[in-house]
Amino acid sequence: MFEVRSFLLDISRDRVPTFRTLKEIVDLLARCDYNQFQLYMEHTFQYPGHEAVWEEADALDEKELKKLDLYCEMNGIELVPCQNTFGHMERWLVKDEYNPLAKFPQGGAITPWGSVKKFPTTLDPANPGSLKLVEEILSSLLPCFRSKLANICCDETFEISDPEEYLGFLLKICDLVRRAGKRPMFWGDIVLKHPELISRLPQDLIALDWGYEANHPFMREAEAFKRSGLDFYVCPGTSSWRSLGGRVENMRENLEAAERAGRLFGAKGYMVTDWGDDGHWQPLACSLPGIILGGNFAVSGAKAAKMDLELELNRVMDAPLGGLLLRLGTLYLRGGALRANCSELFNILRNDHGYSRHPGLTDSVLDEIGGVAHGVKLAAERYADDNIWAKEIVYMADLIDCACHRRDEGRLRALRAEHGQIWKLRSREGGRADSLMKLPRF
Repeated sequence: MFEVRSFLLDISRDRVPTFRTLKEIVDLLARCDYNQFQLYMEHTFQYPGHEAVWEEADALDEKELKKLDLYCEMNGIELVPCQNTFGHMERWLVKDEYNPLAKFPQGGAITPWGSVKKFPTTLDPANPGSLKLVEEILSSLLPCFRSKLANICCDETFEISDPEEYLGFLLKICDLVRRAGKRPMFWGDIVLKHPELISRLPQDLIALDWGYEANHPFMREAEAFKRSGLDFYVCPGTSSWRSLGGRVENMRENLEAAERAGRLFGAKGYMVTDWGDDGHWQPLACSLPGIILGGNFAVSGAKAAKMDLELELNRVMDAPLGGLLLRLGTLYLRGGALRANCSELFNILRNDHGYSRHPGLTDSVLDEIGGVAHGVKLAAERYADDNIWAKEIVYMADLIDCACHRRDEGRLRALRAEHGQIWKLRSREGGRADSLMKLPRF
């Protein structure tokens, strides 16, 4: 069993859960033996004096966070603040009053995958205003938590090419965290690309080794952090985001690989992450298999690979829906079109009519996938009157069916309407319009 069994939920890519939903997630985490919960934030807290950033996001306020912190404590779970403070600052830097703090104020950063960022994403360490902004953010957020930890993230700083510049700003942010009486945690992707930095990190830092594919090199990365003497977590994911119906087999292998490496090299924690890239279309049901199985790996180790996931899903959803959910989660495998960090079905639905899909996804294969999704929908509808999980499974099936029939205007109209209905079941209104804008129009 890992000492720390953590779950991280992205609440900054459009979808902010209702307070009731956050409590239900805490209940689920307690059931699965997690003992830590992190809410990933970029702009979804009500930072005093920075209303322009969060006023349309239905952001959490101080009172809500303190109530959630108490509810977590009552359930044996530590609520840890998680705030990006370096990269992923788009929601701030696109605003006129913060844009001068950007490393690239006009955008244009090239990612490791060859894409170009349209908007600025990373603070400029050379601008004194950048650290001042981070100090203001942390000074308002950190007091809401009793935890003595704080995750400052600092990942994917695409605009920073000089590793010394990255390290210098990271260490300054860590000093702010220490002054607040907390221990800093950070994502380890940048220092892993510049391993000469790892030995220069203060020993009180906790490194978070993240990776979300089945073949992620957790062994090599965990060994590097083990050699450094730093405490570290291994951080796989639910494989729910950018998938429509999940990527169940990738999720299984990713969780298992992280557990194996973490156990071998003495990771202090095992953190299951759940992200919301590109609109956070997936409902909570899509993440449920990864939450349950990830919790089991964190507690039971390699034996978790043999758990009856369908049976446990049925128990949590209080209906025989587990098999339907897992069936949707394997449809991404059809046609041999395997992508990193997404499914090809998501790519088809997300992109314009001219998108060139993988040749393995012929019209006949798409018809077959759509037929399976439709069958799942019909089966789930039997329970959808009074079961939110069933409603979400119906919606996931419709997402997949629309991807298979991308040019069907009637299906797209119905999906856009359904998106709003499902969103309101567990999420706040703020962010819904941004998420909807990412769905295709007819």
